[in-house]
Amino acid sequence: MLKHRGFPGRLPGTDYQFTLRRANPKGATELTRRERRSDRRPPDRRADEAFFKALWESFGTEPFERGNLDAGRLSWLFGREVIPATDPFDPADYEAMLVIDLQAAQQSYPHIVEE
Repeated sequence: MLKHRGFPGRLPGTDYQFTLRRANPKGATELTRRERRSDRRPPDRRADEAFFKALWESFGTEPFERGNLDAGRLSWLFGREVIPATDPFDPADYEAMLVIDLQAAQQSYPHIVEE
């Protein structure tokens, strides 16, 4: 499992985790698209935004390996702002390649993704 050095481990001052310390011996947790409803709590929204900002600052529009990025946090963006970079794509693989969908990111987080 690739460890993304310099990537924040969590949202400061909270328990919202962004990265894993070690690989799960049973395998990676599968990425699934989670629906973001309009009534989500503000701390959850801040965590999504901070996580996306860290992804954007670390990778931009370049493909990146899932590695030690938290599956739960990544699943809130998966299928919208973060999409598979390869076909076929294994959602339960630490080596799966992902990429930021620039158009979706500009709609969701225009203050982070500026042209």
